[in-house]
Amino acid sequence: MGKTSDDDERIFFPERPIKPLAKANSVDKSPEKPHYLGHRDRLRQRFAAGSDALPDYELLELLLFRLIPRADTKPVAKALLARFGTLAEVLGAPVARLEEVSGIGPAVALDLKIVAAAAQRAARSEIKGREVLSSWTQVLGYCRSVMAFEEREQFRILFLDKKNALIADEVQQVGTVDHTPVYPREVVKRALELSATAIILAHNHPSGDPTPSRADIEMTKLVIETAKPLGIAVHDHIIIGKKGHASMKGLLLI
Repeated sequence: MGKTSDDDERIFFPERPIKPLAKANSVDKSPEKPHYLGHRDRLRQRFAAGSDALPDYELLELLLFRLIPRADTKPVAKALLARFGTLAEVLGAPVARLEEVSGIGPAVALDLKIVAAAAQRAARSEIKGREVLSSWTQVLGYCRSVMAFEEREQFRILFLDKKNALIADEVQQVGTVDHTPVYPREVVKRALELSATAIILAHNHPSGDPTPSRADIEMTKLVIETAKPLGIAVHDHIIIGKKGHASMKGLLLI
């Protein structure tokens, strides 16, 4: 018995509308790269050509590229310098104060302090084991890098051997914003322990003014009097401020 059209078992698939093909000249709607990526590449190229021509904020930007990988770091760099003044002061600032700047979190603040510590270690390596009196510029640079921007007074001693080479560099006392207790007997005792035959005293003035106070002068003379009978010379007492330094020997105070 033949099948009629009503009994036709073929399945009917209605036609679906065909999506129009994309035009060959259609505009790519992919998101644009952040504008600062090109700036970063250009700044790296300028650094490779010579870092001395870069201002502080651009050098700080380069450093922040690694610490803040997905943001425009120029405003952050400029904010840090506006807050602290110089690149050295940014690196010397305490973590808590760095975090007060917009864009600087705990991790970035800590990374900046790691960079500062590396710079200080490099500066110390320049004078370690060398005859410091013939490397005075490096000595001053080192003292400035480790002390100039501390918020409390810090009393530091550089211990020297008989060739005036640096044996050790130690912080003996940390005081307040305008005073550090110094104990001459402890200074001399430590020099004897290290077999040092000479020392250089150094401390900072958080106020920024490196002018020696009367107390600074009297304390230095007392250390000299205590050390001299034991064959330990005091070559100088350097006072470090944010904008400069003072040498008691240079000022003929000792």
